[in-house]
Amino acid sequence: MKNNPIIPYILIMAFGIGLIFFMSLEGVGNQEEIAAEHGEGATEEGGETAGAADGEALVSSCIGCHGGDLTGGMGPKIAGLDAEHIVDVLTNGIEGTPMTPGLKTGAEAEAIAEYISSLK
Repeated sequence: MKNNPIIPYILIMAFGIGLIFFMSLEGVGNQEEIAAEHGEGATEEGGETAGAADGEALVSSCIGCHGGDLTGGMGPKIAGLDAEHIVDVLTNGIEGTPMTPGLKTGAEAEAIAEYISSLK
């Protein structure tokens, strides 16, 4: 009787899928503990976390159009712009561009604006 050479691969795949499933359940069960380890405070009103105010992390959604250093790409250079202008654009958008109204609001818009305006 010959052994099927694909069986070990199927067993490894099944084990991997099972492991991913159980690790996901562990992560969901320890969500608050994991957030505390990473310095992300408890959820505040409005559904935003204290860690959400980190402009440097939030600006990652901007680099696709404005470049990795925010000095321009498909979109214009935004590094060093006035914080009030950035909050206005993130909140109200710019007609005829991908900058649609409501991209970011509140604390997130302010954190992004503060970070971008601090760049040279």
